[in-house]
Amino acid sequence: MAILIPNEQARKIFIERQQLARPPGRMLDKAGLLQLIDDLGFVQVDSIATVERAHHMILFSRSQTYRRKHLTTLLEKDRDLFEHWTHDASIIPARFFRYWKHRFRRREPVIAERWKKWHGEDFDAAFEETFRHIAQNGAIMSRDMKAEDHKSGGWWNWHPNKTALEYFWHTGKLSIAGRTNFQKIYDLTERVIPAAHFEPEVTHEEFIDWACRAALERLGFATSGEIAAFWDLITPEEAKAWVSASRGELVEALIATADGSRPRQSFAFQGFPGNLGDIPDPPARIRVLSPFDPLLRNRDRAERLFNFAYRIEVFVPEPKRLYGYYVFPLMEGDRMIGRIDMKADRKAGRLDVKRLWLEAGVRASAGRLERLEAELLRLARFAGVEKISYQSGWREE
Repeated sequence: MAILIPNEQARKIFIERQQLARPPGRMLDKAGLLQLIDDLGFVQVDSIATVERAHHMILFSRSQTYRRKHLTTLLEKDRDLFEHWTHDASIIPARFFRYWKHRFRRREPVIAERWKKWHGEDFDAAFEETFRHIAQNGAIMSRDMKAEDHKSGGWWNWHPNKTALEYFWHTGKLSIAGRTNFQKIYDLTERVIPAAHFEPEVTHEEFIDWACRAALERLGFATSGEIAAFWDLITPEEAKAWVSASRGELVEALIATADGSRPRQSFAFQGFPGNLGDIPDPPARIRVLSPFDPLLRNRDRAERLFNFAYRIEVFVPEPKRLYGYYVFPLMEGDRMIGRIDMKADRKAGRLDVKRLWLEAGVRASAGRLERLEAELLRLARFAGVEKISYQSGWREE
């Protein structure tokens, strides 16, 4: 018989699994940062720095003693983390690298065929030249091999060597050795990923089992589709087959929705939810989340759990945007209470708040606005600015 999990309990479970239930002021050293990323599974990387880049904001929202230098050391010196793809470019524990080797094998023929159709067979020579250059001369950035007469543009206008670098990165032959001004530095994978993380080899069956188990552990409860989507390493059909084969270890859970609609059938490991230990109430303070925060990455799941419809409108034409170009979700306790449009003006040394929208039923009380300002001040300091500037009409009336 399926276990019915009330919505409030389900929210707290998922928040705890996403490492947002601990006090955000707790000390986080380098070892703790590595453990945090391992517990999350991955942290998405994005170049937009309206306030701060996504990966830094994701980690700061979980511990406001997070230090960027620790992340750089773990990536570029200790090599305990590496950059590759989940659903998007992400920072991933290096101990998972051997599982990503299956992704490389799966993706290589697909990407090779797609990019040949896109750029034509004449790109083969550029691919060979690029790989040989790195093997012989060491790490490079894409600009190091750019033809002098090539005009830069978006991904559709990559020069041949840039295309080669991305192809070899996607297929595992190259890895990201570091970044300069957020530009990737590419090198041979065997010179970036420690040899210990190449082994032991895992079979296809072990790969599927790990991907499903590791996803379900980090989600707490999930549908087979959510299990497949977590890492974006396996297909929905493979996740469904794993659930079917593992039914002796799993229980069915009906997850009550925030809007009172039909509960969602999900799966969890035997003993759920007691096997998760004590689930604390999340801190009551307001926190600003990155638009790419893993709590909200699966938009449908977030809407069922929090009744919070959130979309990133970066690629939406301005006249059609409901809110703004890059609007930040606001979390208070175990609820999503609204969103805020703001930008760090580093030259002026201030955080410009353009607009605040609170969800229906959430009051703009004096206490709540004070808690919001306290959080904005913490975020402003993290972004390297000193003060907050509220623009005219910033509060929705």
